[in-house]
Formats: sequence, structure tokens, C-alpha cells
Amino acid sequence: MRADLIQIGVVGRPHGVRGLVHVHSYAANAAALEAYKVLVDEKGREWSLRWRGADGVAELRDAQGKPLADRTAAQALVNTRLFVPRDVLPEPEEEEFYHADLIGMEAREGDCSLGQVVMVHDYGGGASLELTGGVLVPFTRACVPEIDLKGRVVTIVRPAEVSGEEGRGVGTAKAAGPAA
Repeated sequence: MRADLIQIGVVGRPHGVRGLVHVHSYAANAAALEAYKVLVDEKGREWSLRWRGADGVAELRDAQGKPLADRTAAQALVNTRLFVPRDVLPEPEEEEFYHADLIGMEAREGDCSLGQVVMVHDYGGGASLELTGGVLVPFTRACVPEIDLKGRVVTIVRPAEVSGEEGRGVGTAKAAGPAA
């Protein structure tokens, strides 16, 4: 898969019998998916999307502009990840990062490598970075004081609950999924 692609959504279950699907958008504004001229899946197939009502129901069209024929065609696409080229997305605001930029970065605490960032979790109460081995670190200014995107390194200061030290303050850094 191309390195410049950022996941913007995923195809969910079919909706009805006419080839419509539920699509979960990772954009700040789900309507943005319709504005992107081309969405690409992990197999390199090109799609376009048109929202068809509430609850994330969409019509997907292939590169030739043909909509999915029926429920069977829609079912075949369940869990298909949809991507856009990085250059069509807006630049993140200061102290915002695309999850894709953080995943794979080396996590360091002083001179010690803690592994890599394998996932960014955000369930609404604040983001956290999952490191190799399942260690979770709150994605705050206090716990992640420095992010070197070019060097692909995040500096970690583990909180007292993890490191056994006295507590530290909470910062304001946040993760941003693909924004539109």
C-alpha cells in the first residue's frame, strides 16, 4: 500500500438490499468524505461516496461510477478501509497530529527505548498512546512533552501510576484523526 495514504473511514454493514452501506468516518466532519473525489481501499481500488441519509448510510461507486449492485456486493466490502492521499487533507493545527503520524514512532524515556507507538486510543476522555507490549501512556503534555515528527521519536515521561514516581501535572496535547 502507498505510504502517503491516510485512513479516512471504514465500510460497515450493508443497509437494505440496494447496495447501500454504513460508513464510519474518521474525519472531523463526515461530509468531507463525499467531497474527496477518490477514496482508495487497501487493494488499490478507487471509490467515490455519496451520503444517503442519516446514520452514516452511503452509496459507494467504483472507479467507473457504478454503484454497488446489491446487498451481496455491499456485504463483500464490510470492514474495507478507505484512504485518501495525505496531500488532500488539511495540515493539522498546532499540537494536533494525525494518528497515522504517531503510529510507528519510537517512544523514548531519557536514553531508554520503550518500544514503538502501536496504536492511538481516543474514547472521548482524552487520547492515549499504546506502546509495544501494551503499555498505555496518556497523550498529554506532561506525559508526552516532545514529539519529533521528522526524527520519528516521541519523548515519554511515564505517570506515577506506571513509573512509581510522584504524580505530575496534566498538559493539553491532543491527537486528531483525519480532519476535514
